[in-house]
Amino acid sequence: MSRDWNTNEVIVDALPYIDQGFDDLRIREIALSLVEEETKRYKPTKNYLEHLPQLNLNDFETDIMKNEFARIANHNPMEMMNMRRYELPTPPPGKLTDITAWNEAVENSMAQLEHQATRISNLELMGEYGSIAWKNYNKILNIMVEELKKQLIKIKKKTQEVNWQRKNDQINVGRQLQELESSWVGLVSKNYEIERAIVELEKEIKQVQDKSTN
Repeated sequence: MSRDWNTNEVIVDALPYIDQGFDDLRIREIALSLVEEETKRYKPTKNYLEHLPQLNLNDFETDIMKNEFARIANHNPMEMMNMRRYELPTPPPGKLTDITAWNEAVENSMAQLEHQATRISNLELMGEYGSIAWKNYNKILNIMVEELKKQLIKIKKKTQEVNWQRKNDQINVGRQLQELESSWVGLVSKNYEIERAIVELEKEIKQVQDKSTN
């Protein structure tokens, strides 16, 4: 891995499938120096989240929840369920002969009766269709689960294909690099041999010139 200081871009030139020498102490020291250099650029503070607004854990609480938490904190008993809405009180003693008061009591009883009838209807509907609705709901959930499993299999397969392609590409590139390196070594060796031959020829030419001069 190297850095282009002109564009400040990191260029990854590693081939992990074919690179060798990871156990080499010299290479390890180079890698550690690169890590140390990178850590010098990143200087975290004690609290790297201090630039974010303060977290308010009470935002999700409703008024009912706040009152209930306050009740629990004060060790107060829970308020009993108010059953007054289900009561059918008669008019107070002072209005036993008041027709209006009796009409209100009758209307209240009719409203309560209608409410109970609605509850019975809901229970009957639940008993008849509730299990079917839950079965359909569970069926939909199973379909969603199976679809997600298929997507997961596709993603894993695609990931495996990408990794295989990357490995195959790196192996092919590694072979080319080895061939180029071998060719480079051969050319360097030939150049060295040619340079050595030239030096020897120059010595021989000089010796011949010296002899002819003498």
